Amino acid sequence: PADEALVALMRTAALVRRAIARRVEPYGISLAQYNVLRILRGAGELGLPTLAVRDRLIEEAPGITRVMDKLEEAGHVSRRRAPGDRRVVHCVITDQGLRLLAAMDTLVKETARLISAGLPAERDQQALIALLSDVRAGLDETR
Repeated sequence: PADEALVALMRTAALVRRAIARRVEPYGISLAQYNVLRILRGAGELGLPTLAVRDRLIEEAPGITRVMDKLEEAGHVSRRRAPGDRRVVHCVITDQGLRLLAAMDTLVKETARLISAGLPAERDQQALIALLSDVRAGLDETR
């Protein structure tokens, strides 16, 4: 059962990733870029240091600087050096980036509804959240 659970989890994660990627790619951004914008929207007007964004990503992105470069070139993110420590770069989502995310919100929420269609009862959704949290906690212990 443990092997079967692992494969089922991996297949499900791949399907979810592809479903969301299909919804964000028509907007000219990658799934990693979408994730960065989502994180920065949640950070508010103060933004976050680049490494803090990297730490919050769903999937590891060793090239976070490259992701930020592309978002900044597109006008979705602005970066500035921290006054107290010039080594720290703060990233902030721009109004253009906020408008892009707002345009994608409905499509991404539609994906969440499709995913939850397999678990229509809220108690089942909460149970899945708890189980996945337990899985992540077990993996964090092995790092």
